[in-house]
Amino acid sequence: MKKVERINTIMRYINNRSHFTITEIMQEFNISRSTAIRDIREIEALGMPLVAEVGRDGGYSVMHNSILPAVRFTDNEVKALFIAFMATRNAQLPYLKSRQSLAEKLLGLISKNQQDDLLLLDEILLFEGTNPHNPDLLELSDLPHPILEKLIQHLLIDSYLWITLEEGDGINSYPVFLLHLYRERSLWWMEVLDLQEEKKRMFSVDQLTQVELYSPKKRMSRKKILELLGKQEEAYNLILELGPRAIAQYKKYHPLKAFISYTNPYQTTAMLKMVVQVNEPEELAETIHWLLFLGEDLKFRKVPKEVLEGLHKRGKEMEKLNF
Repeated sequence: MKKVERINTIMRYINNRSHFTITEIMQEFNISRSTAIRDIREIEALGMPLVAEVGRDGGYSVMHNSILPAVRFTDNEVKALFIAFMATRNAQLPYLKSRQSLAEKLLGLISKNQQDDLLLLDEILLFEGTNPHNPDLLELSDLPHPILEKLIQHLLIDSYLWITLEEGDGINSYPVFLLHLYRERSLWWMEVLDLQEEKKRMFSVDQLTQVELYSPKKRMSRKKILELLGKQEEAYNLILELGPRAIAQYKKYHPLKAFISYTNPYQTTAMLKMVVQVNEPEELAETIHWLLFLGEDLKFRKVPKEVLEGLHKRGKEMEKLNF
């Protein structure tokens, strides 16, 4: 851990305690006694009001009503924050309703030279989802579904939820335990355990019309729920051998449930396994498109006939286009 980072971490550690000793600092941060004493003196010099207590059990305490001094970022840390912020444009992230305000506050924390560096980075770096002709343009798609933030706020309290959503047959409600919330194919998805049918299901956040906390009569721990789902896990119906070019494509994009395991120490060959819901037309079409995206550097070891038929159909369509 670098010195600046260590001192900032020690300051946060100290500020959350009414009393601490040199020995505690040494053990917590794995540093020598002389380093701990030097760091405490430097923290005092930064303005944190510490009171030394003499005696056998003496140590230090923070003066009453003290506040933690402002965190200071290094040049590289500021650049890392700014670049990460830039890279999330048009990513439909929650809590980012006012990027302009956040950017102005970040720039206001740093020096003029640092501001010039960030503005230069903003001009020369382009990320996926950025309009190269107008990099500052934020499309309407940058806004997430309005219920996403409410969903996350509930999840911070409890994973047991009562959700109401639009489906093909109308409006339906379910008691669920939410397992994962993730973004894929430009949409936010919920992976849940349907508590009525006790099976895993997937819903798009865009389908949600209402979400509330739910208090079931019988609660299960997450561990028990995962054990229940593990017993129901379907056998993989798509297994592929990937070569280096297919692995490179996989790293660019892959569905969340498609995972690979490398078969040599150089990570140039791998096995890919996943379950394709062939009865879901949208998922079947997405899988076929993705397999074409992976390219020809792969071998099929197991594949559903529906996927194979779809690939053959796309191949014939491509042949007609290249007559």
